Amino acid sequence: MNTPQTLVLQAPTLDQARLTELAALSGAAAIERLSAGLARLDGVDASRRELVLQRADSLSIDANYVDSGRRFADFGLVVSDMDSTLITIECIDEIADMQGLKAEVAAITARSMRGELDFSASLRARVSLLAGLPESALARVYEERLQLMDGARALLAQCREHGIRFMLVSGGFTYFTERLRDELGLDYTHANQLEIVDGKLTGRVSGDIVDGAAKRRLLIAQREQLGLRPDQVIAMGDGANDLQMLAEAGVGVATHAKPVVRAQARYAISHVGLDGIRQLFL
Repeated sequence: MNTPQTLVLQAPTLDQARLTELAALSGAAAIERLSAGLARLDGVDASRRELVLQRADSLSIDANYVDSGRRFADFGLVVSDMDSTLITIECIDEIADMQGLKAEVAAITARSMRGELDFSASLRARVSLLAGLPESALARVYEERLQLMDGARALLAQCREHGIRFMLVSGGFTYFTERLRDELGLDYTHANQLEIVDGKLTGRVSGDIVDGAAKRRLLIAQREQLGLRPDQVIAMGDGANDLQMLAEAGVGVATHAKPVVRAQARYAISHVGLDGIRQLFL
């Protein structure tokens, strides 16, 4: 027996005309308007899903089909990417800016996130360009350029309220994940370690690279340690190196993501903040 589905619509402002159109297109039997930017549609026709999702995106609305009656408190773990997901920047691009190499490094980053380059090889190539940079440049990036994604604090507050653990798993660097952990009260963090000698970056990474496969393994390990089922885990990310962990989670959310990720993830948040993930569930 198929689980009843609810269509959740979110936008900065969800006007009545767009809501009415999507309700009709989805075959909804009931509409619950929860706020100016949030509505839940029940009794929808699941066979119209792809048509509804395409039309909603063209209207700048986030549309997601979720199991009816599923509550946020049912989850036990949220696993998040860092760069361009929990935070607005790509840290390595901003570090490279201190070397006058942002354009060159950002181009490699973009290709890697689109899945056009091997992540580990591209990371090593980018880090090699940072050789000789003083460690103080990392502090400048954290203090002057790093900003949380809209809705991040609200999502974290909801996780704490419901006893949901939060793990940051990044292909970026421990310098940033550890500071975010301390500032935001995150439960677990994993990332790559930049090698620093005599106060300067060597252009190398210490230890194994946290790539897509590693993100998946870390999610599984933490899930098992907490005694959770796969359906009790939410994962969110934006780049190709997040696809394996998104697929492993019960709810894998493409957040402001690259096309390759949007195409493969079952859930997506593109037009509202990260608190939109909380709003998917009662």
